Amino acid sequence: MCGLLGIGLPLQASTLSSCEKENPTPAFEGKVLIIGAGAAGLAAGYLLQQEGIEFEILEASANYGGRMKRTTDFADFPIPLGAEWLHVGTGVFDEIVNDESVNINVATTPYDPNVDYGLFEGQQISVADVGFTIDRKFINSTWFDFFEQYIVPSVQDKISFNTVVTAIDYTSDQIAVQAASQAFSADRVIITAPLKILQNGVITFTPELPSDKKEVINNATVWDGCKAFIEFSEKFYPAFTAFEITPETAGQKLYYDASYGQNTSQNIMGLFAVGVAADPYVQRTDQELIEYMLSELDAIYDNQASANYIKHTFQNWNTEPHIQGAYLFDYEDWRRVPKLAETVDNQLLFAGEAYAFESDWGSVHAAARAAKRAVQELVG
Repeated sequence: MCGLLGIGLPLQASTLSSCEKENPTPAFEGKVLIIGAGAAGLAAGYLLQQEGIEFEILEASANYGGRMKRTTDFADFPIPLGAEWLHVGTGVFDEIVNDESVNINVATTPYDPNVDYGLFEGQQISVADVGFTIDRKFINSTWFDFFEQYIVPSVQDKISFNTVVTAIDYTSDQIAVQAASQAFSADRVIITAPLKILQNGVITFTPELPSDKKEVINNATVWDGCKAFIEFSEKFYPAFTAFEITPETAGQKLYYDASYGQNTSQNIMGLFAVGVAADPYVQRTDQELIEYMLSELDAIYDNQASANYIKHTFQNWNTEPHIQGAYLFDYEDWRRVPKLAETVDNQLLFAGEAYAFESDWGSVHAAARAAKRAVQELVG
């Protein structure tokens, strides 16, 4: 279970230094278009703003945040329908904000290995067995809320929503970007669209991307994925309920206490499933889904799930039209990931959870670090 939620890979210390903010004139003169307003796109725009570089973010959907999506309608605390945990130290917040004058106040809590435990195939397991030795839960906030408070205000007026990019022509120095009904041009383009979007050919490139770039894009594995949340009248479950997936590289599945650390009296259980483990959930109707989840929980917890069920909500990342999957799977060939991030023709830069040079991917902090790397490459 050490690979759970994208944390099974060895995390190398980031070698990225802070972007220079004191230059009176930008190191790069020109306009940058950013494709996508998820974690990487927002972070890239924020850093370009600090550098004084002209930019615009083209977002396909009506909202920013991408896979940091959250809802405030289900419980009395925000529910993260996508990215949920902090997988590194809290110093990453300062790293992303990149401004020592900003006082960052984000409450998180670690798991207590002396108190918290889980179940795995009927046996009690520890926090370490599940892989949550570093990870922390946000308290009454989410990754989305962090970006909304500290990053979005600097870039919100530069985001064009409902702008679905369909083609990028980088034949000349001035790159032409075509959306459904509007054309844009820029000197550089930072592509932060989910990898699945590129794999499915949503964006065409002229000239075609180099053959080695296309090969690595098309052969990388993006997990299917979903999350669900269920409210119960009583708490009958521990911090985690883990499951064996065979082989372990095929997927991951975990029920967990989503109310953990929150200032709430509500009992909310979350479900995280990726890869083949997501199949039983994404293929069912809503009514079939809740019946299936309650049935498997009843089998573990002596029918307490059905007896205490109140409501549920479900997020299928496969059917999100501008995302189409979860994230780069944990067991991807580490030699392939840096190639996903390589710049093309000194014009097209790539940033996001899948476009990472470090041996760490599939997370918000990896996406933000990839954005910083792309901006640093651009400014020289």
